[in-house]
Amino acid sequence: MTRTKPHMVTLGCRLNGYESERMATLAAGKDAPPTVVVNTCAVTGEAVRQSRQAIRRARKDHPGARLVATGCAVQLEPEAFAKMPEVDRVLGNGEKLDPNAWHPTAWQATDDAPAVANVFDDSHLSTARPLPPKTVPVRAHLEVQNGCDHRCTFCIIPYGRGNARSKPPALIAEEALAMVERGAKEIVLTGVDLTSYGPDLGAGVTLSDGIEALLTALPSSVTLRLSSIDGAEVDERLFALVTQEERIAPYLHLSLQAGDNMILKRMKRRHTREEAVDLCNRLKQARPSMSFGADLIAGFPTETEEMAANTLTLVDDCGLSFVHVFPFSPREGTPAARMPQLSRDIIKTRAARLRGAADTALSRHLDRKIGRTEIVLVEQIRDGKAVGKLADFTDVSINDEVAIGDRVAARIIGHENRALLAEKGSPMDHHNGDEQHG
Repeated sequence: MTRTKPHMVTLGCRLNGYESERMATLAAGKDAPPTVVVNTCAVTGEAVRQSRQAIRRARKDHPGARLVATGCAVQLEPEAFAKMPEVDRVLGNGEKLDPNAWHPTAWQATDDAPAVANVFDDSHLSTARPLPPKTVPVRAHLEVQNGCDHRCTFCIIPYGRGNARSKPPALIAEEALAMVERGAKEIVLTGVDLTSYGPDLGAGVTLSDGIEALLTALPSSVTLRLSSIDGAEVDERLFALVTQEERIAPYLHLSLQAGDNMILKRMKRRHTREEAVDLCNRLKQARPSMSFGADLIAGFPTETEEMAANTLTLVDDCGLSFVHVFPFSPREGTPAARMPQLSRDIIKTRAARLRGAADTALSRHLDRKIGRTEIVLVEQIRDGKAVGKLADFTDVSINDEVAIGDRVAARIIGHENRALLAEKGSPMDHHNGDEQHG
């Protein structure tokens, strides 16, 4: 018998990517018919539109396959997705990692019409998750947290993911060890609201407990990386870990969203502009090699030119190097969608201006690397070149032959297409970016 591997289409966040890997394992049955799984996103109205488009494209490309639609867009609008003629079955977020949902008998209910996703209920979720597939990426994502208790006015995701809940440290360590056995050299901790990890596990439990469990359980050669975090939830213990523990990558992606205090208030964010700048300054002072990424929204409802300028200057004030710019797109069902909207032309102009500032910041970051020798974790071979990242998240392409999974010293000789160009160097020349320089 052969084991049929499903075709996965993943939209949205890193957590969706993690879940798609697990669903691929669950859906791969002996002599199973060809299956396509579209894991949708609902973060904006545009994301929902793209999810529908992906389903139509998947059906066109795989006309004979059974098609499963799942993810946040499906969870929020199950009936609408079930009515799509391309869809054979829909699965809610509370079901998609349940092995029973992928058992052949589960398809019997879909002979005449797609089954409809259950109304989301946290009690249906187990903190246990399927172990990773036989092979995992060199940089492997690990879900440690899911759901969110906050209600930012632009965000619909808490309604698709449920309340915040955390995976116990022992389970985190077990899954991470399985990833390392399958080839992972770096573990990326991910979640919907990563820094809210812990309170549901017991009084005083925080993300630092999960991190310390991993540092203890994993081989010393394995590094950790944090995905998007909320700066308002960075306590002294977490600050000390990310600035003092060498096995934690010197990079943080901050959920900033805006650089104007009034807009932050209308978004229901829990930090001010001044607090964001102060956090970045303190992190950089404590660990000079630290680099920052951030999400920024252009054209939020009621945003004036002055408010937009405050977000624009935040790129430099926080020392951001990697910026994701999102033109505001109203998501039906959120308070922000009911606020006075800006014209699409204004939003487009402000987003372009913000992207220009982001491009300048990245180019400046890349320029500073030229002539240095730094360690690269090689993730893949592309067009005959080794491709990977520095510890601070910078993309690198190495001209010499290097094996996937190796950590190699690379001498930076230039950059193009938002990535550094390098050649193999000597480990003796490796620059320690955490050293203070006068």
